[in-house]
Amino acid sequence: MTLAPPSSRVQLTDDGKLRHFLSLEHLSRPLLEDILDTAAGFVDVGGRAIKKVPLLRGKTVVNLFFESSTRTRSTFELAAKRLSADVLTLDIAKSATSKGETLLDTLRNLEAMAADMFVVRHQDSGAPFFIAEQVTPRVAVINAGDGRHAHPTQAMLDMYTIRHYKGGFEGLKVAIVGDILHSRVARSQIHALNILGAEEVRVIAPRTLLPADADALGATVFTDMVQGIEDVDVVIMLRLQKERMDSALLPSEGEFFRLYGLTNEKLCHAKPDAIVMHPGPINRGVEIASEVADGPRSVILNQVTFGIAVRMAVMSMAISGQESLAAAQAAREESGHGH
Repeated sequence: MTLAPPSSRVQLTDDGKLRHFLSLEHLSRPLLEDILDTAAGFVDVGGRAIKKVPLLRGKTVVNLFFESSTRTRSTFELAAKRLSADVLTLDIAKSATSKGETLLDTLRNLEAMAADMFVVRHQDSGAPFFIAEQVTPRVAVINAGDGRHAHPTQAMLDMYTIRHYKGGFEGLKVAIVGDILHSRVARSQIHALNILGAEEVRVIAPRTLLPADADALGATVFTDMVQGIEDVDVVIMLRLQKERMDSALLPSEGEFFRLYGLTNEKLCHAKPDAIVMHPGPINRGVEIASEVADGPRSVILNQVTFGIAVRMAVMSMAISGQESLAAAQAAREESGHGH
């Protein structure tokens, strides 16, 4: 499967509402800010005695995770349930696709069960775009991570966390550190930070963990951790994705930690009020020292909490966009101009 070109045409309705959520590329700053504002209205739902709002009551959300995940799948499932949706999570390893049924046959059967949304994680870049182009118009598709390409909801929960602690993006310097080469999170974070107006985005990694087109990422490239982290407001550490490394890209984990692991000593080079983030799961003593991961500048667990609210926002906005689309189509058919 080849990487599908990002396309706002696929993701948005004619009047600019979210229809699917597949990639941040080509989305507008007002739309991203709308997602963050909508999420802000959902943050306190988790603290209520009844942790539910009725926005997706009667809707069916199907989690299609072709790649293993614990945190992302759990937060999507919780987000859908807090919106009062019925949720079906398929164990793909035991599903019909492992018995020879094609992906399209699986989709058609789920559509026949009147699903309203597919949340898709897939090891192949572009898979959620392919699915979005195949499903019937009334089904929304949310990308929960595809190959090395994109992880847009993770990036948006990271943006929510940054805005929460820093108040906005103007003037901010953000460093993204670690396995840039294999990270769909880093790509989506760079797009989001540039769209939202951050002053400077830096990526810091050894050359073996930088993509060949690193200069085209939209970020300043550093191979020295201390130089790269100098005077930044936000430090985002990435997980080493050893399962995606098909050759030895590092001398050793110990050597990586010595040069690129975040310690209090290295963090002293960032601004005194810099926050520390990590999309998880973290490898303590490899990417980050425990004293930093559990320290006063770490907002890692807050990212998880905000992630549910951001996913609630994306899901509710996509369903709203689909309903808007359906209403417009019905109006056209009533007037005799439908197809």
